[in-house]
Amino acid sequence: MDISSRVRGEVVILDISGEIDLYNAPEIKDIVNKLIEQKKYSVVINLKEVTYIDSSGIGALISSLSNLKKYHGGLKIINVFASVKKVFELTKLTSFFEIYDGEDDAVKAFQQ
Repeated sequence: MDISSRVRGEVVILDISGEIDLYNAPEIKDIVNKLIEQKKYSVVINLKEVTYIDSSGIGALISSLSNLKKYHGGLKIINVFASVKKVFELTKLTSFFEIYDGEDDAVKAFQQ
């Protein structure tokens, strides 16, 4: 798994590629916690290049969202496709997370 970050205004976008599993999921939580320390509370996770996610990855996303909400922030997810989308649907987390088709919509949602 590789994670790169970029900034659009007040929003940090994390572009993740590869597989998110038990071994690397904690890295997502660590990065989000570092963003919180920097007082960056609006995060978009781009899953366009993610080919696989397991329950540990889902747990890391849930934990990250919960931590951001403590600071009145949020976490939005974009570009959820194929097998990754199935995991979100099977776990009924499509209603828990704000999932957007594109980056612009997710960034705009923070400005409302």
